[in-house]
Amino acid sequence: MGKKKIIILGGGLSGLSAAWHLQRRGADCKIFEKEPEAGGLCRSKKVNGFTFDHDGHLLHFRHPYTFNLVKNILGDNIAEHQRNSWIYTDHRYNHFPFQANLYGLPSAVVKDCLLGFIDSRRNHTTHPKNENFLHWINSTFGKGIARHFMIPYNSKFWTVPPEKLTCEWLEGFIPIPSLSQLIEGTIQEGKGNLGYNARFWYPKKGGIAELSHGLSRQINNLYTDSPAISINLKKKEVYTKKTGKEKFDLLISTIALPELAKLTVDIPAQQKLLFRKLRHNSILNINLGINRQDASKRHWIYFPESNLSFFRAGFYHNFSSDLVPNGKSSLYAEVSYSKDKPINKTTIVSQVIKDLKKTGILLTGDKLLAQDTNDIPYGYPIYDQNYRQTRDKIMEALNSHDIIPCGRYGNWQYMSMEDALLDGKKAAEKIKA
Repeated sequence: MGKKKIIILGGGLSGLSAAWHLQRRGADCKIFEKEPEAGGLCRSKKVNGFTFDHDGHLLHFRHPYTFNLVKNILGDNIAEHQRNSWIYTDHRYNHFPFQANLYGLPSAVVKDCLLGFIDSRRNHTTHPKNENFLHWINSTFGKGIARHFMIPYNSKFWTVPPEKLTCEWLEGFIPIPSLSQLIEGTIQEGKGNLGYNARFWYPKKGGIAELSHGLSRQINNLYTDSPAISINLKKKEVYTKKTGKEKFDLLISTIALPELAKLTVDIPAQQKLLFRKLRHNSILNINLGINRQDASKRHWIYFPESNLSFFRAGFYHNFSSDLVPNGKSSLYAEVSYSKDKPINKTTIVSQVIKDLKKTGILLTGDKLLAQDTNDIPYGYPIYDQNYRQTRDKIMEALNSHDIIPCGRYGNWQYMSMEDALLDGKKAAEKIKA
């Protein structure tokens, strides 16, 4: 295995993980990253004394292996948090998840959600196989919860209607309460501890980039500021900005599939058409530093209502006090957009600030001491009706050329940070096999 020429394109979390696992097994590889710093979305930056991440990134663990891996990388620089997340709807804040925390909502909304959920439980065994995500929402939660949260939030996040999505991405991401949990969260304020992300971990100092920095320090042959310029499948060559021609026997690609197709000079025209069928949303992440302490004591908040520009906001100072100067606060707001739902990028930041005031997160007297915007063109792959067939054909084509796709964008799958680390491990093991 050590004699194989292995190239990794993309130094995000999955690419770093693949390189780390390969080199730990004694395999030589080179990893090329287009940015001046490795990490991909798992990066942080300092702006006027505030540390901002490129987007909201928290660590959730379902597997002991990844927990131990991250602990190995970060050492003592990691802290556990009990999630304090909320939903803003009907001009008030309720605990997340909505489907288990109806307490305090208008009585008509509570009745609609409760009766709808009971009806969905009663008819659960008679529902046919889920045809699409909308059908799954209605059959799982009932039409009340669907109408008041699930449909508006997911339409806003994905930028396409739920009936246009399949259910392939769902497993484990959306918590489903029992009837008793729903009733308990209706008659009294809930604890909000349902779901895979009830706990999360975050570095004590330095921001989420500490994870990618830690991985990078343990990896050899990492070339930053060195994007791939072209890929020749027949010759098995990659041309990079920093090193020129690189021969490969095996290529691990974490590059977004549409971009990979653009780089490949000899991809067949019929296969190129497949890549054009892939759909995705994009995320505009807006970071703000505030001159006031404790702008919010929450970790993050979901915003399903269409009259607010962002779908989620989070508060860095509650992840780690090291991220803000003394007596200050910081937050991020995320706006989702796509060809189906474009935004005006020249006015969106002012609109986000206006909407943060509308929700009471920013106050009239607040001064913004730092501001940072990150445009993420590839946010989340959209699981439409063409997704499975198109992706399977692309994966088959890549494998035939000794290209191993890896990570959210390389594999074109909905992934958490933990999933990205595990997918890098999987790619390394595939090469070993």
